[in-house]
Amino acid sequence: MSTDIAQATRLISEQSAAIEAVRQEVNKVMVGQERLLDRMLIALITGGHILLEGVPGLAKTTAVKTLAAVLGLKFQRISFTPDLLPADVIGTMVFNPKEGTFSPRQGPVFTNLLLADEINRAPAKVQAALLEAMQEHQVTIGERSHALPAPFMVMATQNPIEQEGTYPLPEAQIDRFMLKCRIDYPSKDDERRIMNRFTRQTEIKLQTVMSAEQLRTLQAMLDQVYCDEKVGDYILDIVFATRKPGDYGLDIAHHIQYGASPRASLYLNLAARANALLHGRAYATPQDIKEVAPDVLRHRIILTYEAEAEELRSDDIIAKILSELPVP
Repeated sequence: MSTDIAQATRLISEQSAAIEAVRQEVNKVMVGQERLLDRMLIALITGGHILLEGVPGLAKTTAVKTLAAVLGLKFQRISFTPDLLPADVIGTMVFNPKEGTFSPRQGPVFTNLLLADEINRAPAKVQAALLEAMQEHQVTIGERSHALPAPFMVMATQNPIEQEGTYPLPEAQIDRFMLKCRIDYPSKDDERRIMNRFTRQTEIKLQTVMSAEQLRTLQAMLDQVYCDEKVGDYILDIVFATRKPGDYGLDIAHHIQYGASPRASLYLNLAARANALLHGRAYATPQDIKEVAPDVLRHRIILTYEAEAEELRSDDIIAKILSELPVP
C-alpha cells in the first residue's frame, strides 16, 4: 500500500501547481473567501453540490462566475422566485408550426456550474426538479432523458430563514447537498481590500488556468487517495454519535431529534479525501475529517425544541462531538 501511496503522491503533486494557479487566479477577484473556494473545488472533484447560506451582497454569484471563468467552464444563473416553473429550470418541449413537431428546448440547468440563487424562495415543485437533476445528472423533457454536461455542480444559495419571504427546504431535499457552507461579513481588513479593488475602473482580467480535462483528471485521482480503515472507523463514529450519542459517552441526546443520514458517511469520506488531494496528499487523515465535518454535517442534524430554546446550533453539537470523540 505504501508503494501505491507514493506513486499516487507523485501524480497528485504534479497537479498541485495547477490547483495553486486556480487559487491565485480566483483570488484576483475574491477576497477572504479561501475556505469557500476550497469547498467549491471539493464539490467539483467529488461530483457534489453546495448549499450556501448568507445574507445578500457577499459575492456568492461572483464566486461561482469567477471559478467558471478560471476553469473554462460554462456558467448559468437562475434567480428563484415564487412564480418560477420547473420548465424554467430544466426546459420544455417547443412546438414548430411549420413542421408540426415538438422539439426540446434545454433550460439553464444544462451547464457546468449552476448558481441557484435564493432557492428557498421557489415553490416545492421547482426545488424538486432541480434536486432531481442534481441527483440523477439528467433531466426528462417530454419523453426523452437528456444527460447534463460533465462536470456539473450546483451552488444553491439561501438567505437566512428568519428573513421575510423565505421558506425552509425540506430536510430530505437538503440532505442531497454534499456541503452546506455559511459565509459571514468580511473582516475590516478584507472589506478595505474589497473597497480599494472594486471602486476603480480597472478591469480585472481572468485567465483560464485549468481545463475541463485537467479537472476530470483530478476527479479520477480521487480514487487513488487512500483512506485507512481506522480513519474510516473515525468517520462512522462521528456519524453514529449524532444518532446514538449515549453510546459514545456524550450527553447531547436531548438536543438531537434526528441524527445524520448514511449520506453523511459517504460524503465525509469523499470530502476528506478531496481535501487531502487539494493539499497534495494521497491519503486522508483525521484532520481532513475535522476540517470538512461541519460543512458535511450541519444540515443533516435536526435539533430538538429544547436545543433551539437554548439557542444551540448544529455547529455547536458537531464541535462537541469532534472535541470529545477519541481521534485515531
